[in-house]
Amino acid sequence: MAEAKRRPAALAREVAVPAGAILLLLIAWEVLVRALGIREFLLPAPSSIAVECWKVAGNLAGHGLATLRTVLLGFLLSVALSLPVALAISSSRTIGDAIYPLLVLTQSVPKVALAPLLVVMLGANEWPRLVVTFLVAFFPLVISISTGLLAVPAELLELGRACKANWRQELLRIRLPYAVPFIFSGFKVAITLCVVGAVVAEFVNADQGLGYLIVTSTAFFKVPLAFGAVILLSLMGIVLFQAIVVLERWLFPWSAAGVAREVH
Repeated sequence: MAEAKRRPAALAREVAVPAGAILLLLIAWEVLVRALGIREFLLPAPSSIAVECWKVAGNLAGHGLATLRTVLLGFLLSVALSLPVALAISSSRTIGDAIYPLLVLTQSVPKVALAPLLVVMLGANEWPRLVVTFLVAFFPLVISISTGLLAVPAELLELGRACKANWRQELLRIRLPYAVPFIFSGFKVAITLCVVGAVVAEFVNADQGLGYLIVTSTAFFKVPLAFGAVILLSLMGIVLFQAIVVLERWLFPWSAAGVAREVH
């Protein structure tokens, strides 16, 4: 009963503290801009950003949905491909030694440099944006999932083998449940990186999206609108991150509770 009473209070604190901090930041930003007389094309006040964004709210929402679509598709693609790769790495040291250099190669190539080449190879469509978004999230996902699968204590694996568990049973009943916190940690990192990857790709090749809006707005010195697009991107990243947190708490409450205890 006491635990049930504490949950709403803890949830309220989790929402109130960040919201209060953001509100104080916006107030300080507004006061600073007005007190110092900073010109709008250098640093617009939050009120100016809100006014400009309200004027084109429908257009801004359309660009936001286009970016969100790229983010989600890239994230789902990275999840779908990182799971089998992580399973292959954890199943054999030889396979892991062969795959790891290729993974490092995909991570070390600058995505800004790769995006124009992808436009040439795949055409001026959505595929280059999806590939860039996928590549940004793929490496951390593979690393986190494979680390979780390999972090299972040897005692648990020996117990499973003593109970005649085959490879599939060992994976589904021992390795994957133990790796859940690692997997969701990778999801949280990947979803935020997907937002970054989608915007980087839109800088290079897009006719819609928040990255495209930022480029066109700054080209015509519509700085408040560009700031509004950046703020919307930040909110998108926060909401998607929290969605992963809620999904983990709903599907695996034991995992989320364990992480919370470690943090506190």
